[in-house]
Amino acid sequence: MLKRLLPWMALCACSPLLAAANIPHERLQALADEPYWLALGHYEHARLGGWRSFVDDPKFFLAADGAEHPAAELAATLKALYAPAELGDRHAQCVYPARTRWLRRQLQLDDLPQVACQEYRTWYEDINPHSAVLVFPAAYLNSPSSMFGHTLLRIDQADVDSDNTALLSYALNFGAYIEGMDNSILYAWKGLMGGYPGLFALVPYREKLSEYSRLENRDLWEYRLNLTPEETGRMVEHVWELKQVRFKYYFFDENCSFRLLELLEIARPGTELTDHFPLTAIPTDTVRAVKNAGMIDRIDYRPSRERELLARGTPLSHEEKHLARSLADDDSLLDSPEFKALPAERQALVQDTAFRLVRYRATGQDRDTAVASRSYNLLRAINRNPPPALDVERPGQPEDGHESRTWQIGAGSRDGEAFAQYGLRMAYHDLNDNQYGFPLGAQIEIGQMKLRQYEGNRWQLQQFDLVTIRSMTPRNELLQPLSWQVSGGWERVPGKNSDDDHDTLVGHLNGGAGGSWKLTDELQAYALGTARIENNQDFAATIAPAMGFDTGLLWSNPLGNLSLEGKGDYFHNGEVRRTLSFGQQVELSRNLGLRLSAQREFSHEASPRNEVMLELRWYHY
Repeated sequence: MLKRLLPWMALCACSPLLAAANIPHERLQALADEPYWLALGHYEHARLGGWRSFVDDPKFFLAADGAEHPAAELAATLKALYAPAELGDRHAQCVYPARTRWLRRQLQLDDLPQVACQEYRTWYEDINPHSAVLVFPAAYLNSPSSMFGHTLLRIDQADVDSDNTALLSYALNFGAYIEGMDNSILYAWKGLMGGYPGLFALVPYREKLSEYSRLENRDLWEYRLNLTPEETGRMVEHVWELKQVRFKYYFFDENCSFRLLELLEIARPGTELTDHFPLTAIPTDTVRAVKNAGMIDRIDYRPSRERELLARGTPLSHEEKHLARSLADDDSLLDSPEFKALPAERQALVQDTAFRLVRYRATGQDRDTAVASRSYNLLRAINRNPPPALDVERPGQPEDGHESRTWQIGAGSRDGEAFAQYGLRMAYHDLNDNQYGFPLGAQIEIGQMKLRQYEGNRWQLQQFDLVTIRSMTPRNELLQPLSWQVSGGWERVPGKNSDDDHDTLVGHLNGGAGGSWKLTDELQAYALGTARIENNQDFAATIAPAMGFDTGLLWSNPLGNLSLEGKGDYFHNGEVRRTLSFGQQVELSRNLGLRLSAQREFSHEASPRNEVMLELRWYHY
């Protein structure tokens, strides 16, 4: 338990321990209750009273019971600060510089041993912290760990703006430490259940910039914090204390964003950022909390390679986009009559679009000589006939979108029978929600529950979704992304006993893939083939498979977002189920919406069902 002080204990056998300061017990207890000491130990109130630390690593603590007793840990730390200076880099003053600084100031410890702490000093001077930037890589649906976005800190030196040296800064990241090759399902499960340790890592910012904006094609938002050099240094001091120290990692609360909020509370005592997130810590919500705390001075935007490609291709005609795509496949078309017939300024746009498409396709791939040759030839043509500077339109800032948790209350009628419906969605967006600040065509819903109360005070669980993810990114002449969806949980469907039981509750797992297309700037269509497995008490088989379709329209209109959808499932046992549905959300404010929905269900198991509902939705984290 006292791994960090084993060398000190050995030295104590032959070196006298300097006398620790004689501090009254009441004073030590008062210090142990100070919010800053609790923050240094990452303590929170335990469920059954007392304290517990988020740190899941005994080597972080000097007291045997330090993880549960802040006072014991403070006493052990104070004693260790007076250990012989011969311990050098293994001395508690070197291992815990943030604790040392705070205790020295609080207790006026002017008689501490003088320790050089060469390893720490070299590390700190290499980082040379002066200011900090909160970085938000936008959501990326194709990675389970990135569906909600991510946050990290960039630690800058004093000359970062004047010398434009951000790429030489360090990125401070907290993430799950994964050993082996877990598949996406196992990764998601272990991430939800705290099956991975979480570690802080300090790496060159250029590596993270390449990983997020290039390899994963994610926009990056950089929020310049107004931390003073002293505050930034205080935070970096504590990072040294957390080197190779393990935490439990949970996707939804004790995650990258929550841990960074704790560091900001170390930097600026009294901010109390983590108090806003007792249940979940969605990255966009944590960025909003930092902004609301008045800690952001400036916001910079770095578009992804994909967004740059689409922006360059926007002024091209349909034919020119196809020509750019052909050029990306065959650079010899630079000498074709079709390309040379274009005016010089159009040639510049087409060949630059083709070059960007080649580089986009090569992202994350091993070097290919044919691709490298095409890139070189296109780049030579660009140098001879350069295009105008690229102007990428800045999208809505993620933190200005609606908040992540959604409370719902609605009233409606199902085949003439009135009902009230009460719902809660833990996170965080669907295709009818306010689109501002969210990725186009993205739906991510986690932990959605709906309870329905029919006439006569008859209650039933209407729906419980574990997860619903839909990626409806439109296809175009340059890029043809696959649209896909997956969902699982329990829902009500028409059944044999529907007249008595108000439909049948079934467990299900669905998936599908297809395409999505923009018909106009505001209108989008999609069509997917789907597969479903279902556990239905009305079926003879325990698990019933089905194939089907899901198609619809999405319209962004002056009131909000409208969806029109038709889908069907054709089961192996002969059951056929089809649904037509409509939804229109009216945006009352950023975090308040009114949604009208209607649907008609057809099933071999029951007569057609009609339902209409008006629902008030409040977004709040």
